[in-house]
Amino acid sequence: MSAATANTPLPIEQGSSLWKDAALRLRRNHAAISSLVILTLIFLACLILPSIPGLLPDPNALDLPNKNNPPSASHWFGTDHLGRDILSRVLYGGRITIAVGLITTTVSVTIGVCWGAIAGYVKGLFDDFMMRIVDILYALPFLVIVILLGQTLEPLTNDLTDSTVGLIAGEGASMTKENATRTWVEPITSLVPLFLAIGALSWLTVSRIVRAQVRNVASQDFVEASRSLGLGHFTILFKHILPNSLGPIIVYTTLTIPSIMLFEATLSFLGLGVKPPNSSWGILISEGADRMTANFWLLFFPSLFFATTLFALNFLGDGLRDALDPKSSKD
Repeated sequence: MSAATANTPLPIEQGSSLWKDAALRLRRNHAAISSLVILTLIFLACLILPSIPGLLPDPNALDLPNKNNPPSASHWFGTDHLGRDILSRVLYGGRITIAVGLITTTVSVTIGVCWGAIAGYVKGLFDDFMMRIVDILYALPFLVIVILLGQTLEPLTNDLTDSTVGLIAGEGASMTKENATRTWVEPITSLVPLFLAIGALSWLTVSRIVRAQVRNVASQDFVEASRSLGLGHFTILFKHILPNSLGPIIVYTTLTIPSIMLFEATLSFLGLGVKPPNSSWGILISEGADRMTANFWLLFFPSLFFATTLFALNFLGDGLRDALDPKSSKD
């Protein structure tokens, strides 16, 4: 061996983090990636298309001479029994359904993560006490409590709607601009009590998942090393343990969004969610079910968007679960 060869440094092999490995496994999951693309397209369509002036008709505007028209070049998804454009109502309603899923899931996961993390880290009698509270809440009739909370908080929605419209439209805005702003703001702000009610009671399962994960991570060596360095409990829990427990939390979040959206659709179907003339996918499915034998498109298009979104979210959640589980792939 020559001296030059002996002195040549060996190449340094780059390491790979858990998140990079998870991203690589996720990219290999074609169903999850396809679902992510579909979700992105649906979300952007519901968010951007209704915001372009003049592109879509008013979803609540009546056009009785053109009622019950089948899909055509002028009305791609047809019109309903009052002449309202179904495409416009599907996209505007999608905003509400998606907002319910995202906002409510955020509230639910935030409460559940904090509750479960504290219970799993503290352990002992305090942990038992917190989990018994979860057991008690599990025994309560979820639907009845949500309805009662929503009705109790409903008087606050009018003031919230007026404040939000004034903030977005600006001072001195014309009546036309104010009405246009109220068209898409009011359906969301009127559901804030429902957001809070569902989110405040749907965190029970995630709290148990986080508690179990935190107890598992807290027993590892790096946590003991953090304690030996004199770090505080808050720092250890929220800066060291929780970041290493994000995998199950992310997976559960993606699987919670469709269940929340389905629950909102159920409430709207029963007349307890979005109030007419505003629409959500649940309202549109309810209206379409009443007239499905005469006008199939009233049920078909809202159901297509809703079912596609739910399937895509579930496929994405399954893909994330497989990607974030180190045992799910042998490289």
